[in-house]
Amino acid sequence: MKQISGKVKSVLFVIATALLVIGFSGCTKKILFGQSSIVPGAEGSVKITKDKNSNYSIHIDVLHLAEPKRLQPAKSVYLVWMQADDNSTKNIGILNSSSSLLSKTLKASLHTVTPFKPTRIYVTAEDDSKITFPAGETILTTGNL
Repeated sequence: MKQISGKVKSVLFVIATALLVIGFSGCTKKILFGQSSIVPGAEGSVKITKDKNSNYSIHIDVLHLAEPKRLQPAKSVYLVWMQADDNSTKNIGILNSSSSLLSKTLKASLHTVTPFKPTRIYVTAEDDSKITFPAGETILTTGNL
């Protein structure tokens, strides 16, 4: 009877561990950007986590993204936009690198928090970082989340 009890405990432990792993991984959603026709080598991902205050933490990492001044026509900045579940569009920030706008390794990232539920994340190339609605071409997009 002790062997059965030990096996049952082992099975229950494995099930409990699996549920914890699934529960924690369900809190973070990772989405890949689609391939860009404007900057074909660019690739990136968005990680969205909902916190205990019902805010959404958004982490964006992009690789191989050409400097905006090298685009045709040249631009000055990459902006990240979020379409929210209320169908509004929010400028959530500038795509930054560790040393300048874009480093020589062509890595860029953004981390922000918002109370709005994101339904789509996209990046545009713009002349001005303070605009409130996208005016430039869409470089990367997640599609609908």
